[in-house]
Amino acid sequence: MIDINGLSFGYSHSGNLFKSLDLSIVPGKIHGLLGLNGAGKSSLLHLIQGLRFANEGSIKVFGLSPMQRDIKHLQQSFLLPEEVYTPDIALKQYIDMYSPFYPLFSLESFLQFLNEFELEGSAHLGQMSMGQKKKAIIAFALATNTKILLMDEPTNGLDIPSKKQFRKILSHIIADDRTFLISTHQIRDLHSLIDNVIAISDGRIIFNQSINEIVDKLQFSLDGQPSTEEDLIYHERVPGGYLNIRPSTGVPSFEPDLEVLFNAIMTNNTAINQVF
Repeated sequence: MIDINGLSFGYSHSGNLFKSLDLSIVPGKIHGLLGLNGAGKSSLLHLIQGLRFANEGSIKVFGLSPMQRDIKHLQQSFLLPEEVYTPDIALKQYIDMYSPFYPLFSLESFLQFLNEFELEGSAHLGQMSMGQKKKAIIAFALATNTKILLMDEPTNGLDIPSKKQFRKILSHIIADDRTFLISTHQIRDLHSLIDNVIAISDGRIIFNQSINEIVDKLQFSLDGQPSTEEDLIYHERVPGGYLNIRPSTGVPSFEPDLEVLFNAIMTNNTAINQVF
């Protein structure tokens, strides 16, 4: 469980990024963290991991404050950054150096994930492309078996087959006692995995709903023309016509398009949240 209450944080050159932000993240789900560039998605992950410190408010992970850098927190939480930097060493050396920090690390799982990413356990990080390094560190992150896994744009730098393998692996390791929080702009890469959608804007959480609630409360329909109905919340031109979003009427709906939903949240947030 991650509990954030009254969080305020900012940088000296740009003022407050978060203003009394509240958020609770429960285990057993893959949470998608969405927001425009500069909204603070990466900063929020760093705060949860204890790499940055809040100006006001509190963050609790397993009941502990990340800023205290308690070993119980560090052993059970892993942050995968968008850009990975690796030492010029063999993968085996990397594992020998870093896996002892994570008591539940599984070498068997790591080698399995490497294999699915078409990498060899005998490979040398210094001889890998950036995409290969990203896959190697993703494999390590997933093999730590930490209770909380924070991922910042994990599919950036991956080729199409690797994105498919990433989704396959992630879907197999989700568990009731594990929490996955993924910050992404590549929502189409991950839409089939996300259980809960969190959107951040103007220093606060403006949307936080499960896919089940979204399916229950919103109706997505593809029409030849944009709807003029009074209850229309949002419409967007897509291949084949216009994707319309309106409150659910019980009529069978298209599968939610999370990219279009995000645009609706940013454009007509008041109407979206009134439905919930």
